[in-house]
Amino acid sequence: MKKGQIILALICIVSISAVGFKLKEDKNAAEMEEVKNLVLTSYVHGAFNELDAEAMKKGFHEDFAIYSPKGEAISKYPIKVWADGVAKRKANGYDFSDAKNKWNHKFANVDVTGDAAQVKIELHNQGKHVYTDYLSLLKFESGWRIVAKVYHKH
Repeated sequence: MKKGQIILALICIVSISAVGFKLKEDKNAAEMEEVKNLVLTSYVHGAFNELDAEAMKKGFHEDFAIYSPKGEAISKYPIKVWADGVAKRKANGYDFSDAKNKWNHKFANVDVTGDAAQVKIELHNQGKHVYTDYLSLLKFESGWRIVAKVYHKH
């Protein structure tokens, strides 16, 4: 009888662990989708395809910057300057029908751990791979926000 109880207890423990793992896995998948949707709305469409400065301001943290090397120093391009430039381009009659203004994307990697995420996204224009971007995100009380970008121009 004791052997049967031990086996039953082990089956219960394994089942509970599997359910807990599945719930954690489902939550992480939901967080990944949330992150991807934010990147699509604020970054791919906001900064490139639709030139939507308001979408950028909602999805990017106000302290966001694009970081790039400048000699041995780091150059910082703040979100306000970028979003203002996007708004200006749109106001000056940006031609959305021109193929050279259409950007395609590919999520190469999306990694979420708790309240931190990293997205590797490839941007293509006219069939050419132009940028590989690494976006860092943090989850605040108000939701996910993009906080930094580094990139490689191909």
